[in-house]
Amino acid sequence: MQATLLPPRNPALCAPLTSNRDLGACLIANVPMRDLISAELRRAGLQLVDPADACERTLRIPLDNWIDLGALLLLGRTPHGACLMDSDGNVLAWKGDDLPENCGEKIVTEANCFQINYPWDLLRMNEEVLAMVDETSLLGEVSHLASLSGYVRIGSGSRILPGTVIEGPVIIGQNSQIGPNAYIRGATSIGSNCYVGNGAEVKNSIIYNNTYVSRQCYVGDSIIGTHVTLGAGTCTENHRHDGRHHVSMIQGKSVNTGRLKFGAILGDGVFTGVNTSIEAGVKIGIARTTKPGSCISKDLL
Repeated sequence: MQATLLPPRNPALCAPLTSNRDLGACLIANVPMRDLISAELRRAGLQLVDPADACERTLRIPLDNWIDLGALLLLGRTPHGACLMDSDGNVLAWKGDDLPENCGEKIVTEANCFQINYPWDLLRMNEEVLAMVDETSLLGEVSHLASLSGYVRIGSGSRILPGTVIEGPVIIGQNSQIGPNAYIRGATSIGSNCYVGNGAEVKNSIIYNNTYVSRQCYVGDSIIGTHVTLGAGTCTENHRHDGRHHVSMIQGKSVNTGRLKFGAILGDGVFTGVNTSIEAGVKIGIARTTKPGSCISKDLL
């Protein structure tokens, strides 16, 4: 059975993460999204081909879809052209024609599938992938005064210093330093060559490679790009006082994220001054900076 990955439909909506990289290069569990999806499809027995080599039997899958493999294989076993859709009517994958609207049959699935339209959908995908982690791998140095629970993967050369608490599922790349007295929890992935300082807390977040989280920072339900420096005491807000879903501005429009907890999205090279506070749903663009003591309530793109 063949499958091909098609380009994402509107990657600009995931800015600033996609302002200088393809959506497929965005990290999920420390792996580029395209590589992760490709590996999952191959593991399911699918042969990946270029879009130019696709035929009527090839499953056409837009890269910006997270699809339950059982639902995808159901589409593959359909003897003729068909379109796989979620319960909201969104097209997930299809076969039989170059365009999904030309497929005669529609298959609606109730399985766990969703489109990756906005930056917070990458957080959801990270949560889904880390939920499948079922083993601990400690290739780095872990202090006997640190506490680890759940499934935790630590890359070679990384150091977990005394007093640090890690509650999995958590993945930490190579040559990173965590602590002392840091708290890492939730579905969190921290890249290679990262630093999370004394008393800092990272919860349910994605941190790209080569990023520095100073002491006493709080990063919650957020995505932090590469080569970012968070000054001491930088905190992201991730919970509304009224308990409603967070909203975020996308291309000038307010969009409901559907999330009760959602922090910030920081592009590559951001540098925050000490004690910067970032309101929930705020996005900060590539290489932007903040002054010490700033309260960032609107996007800086």
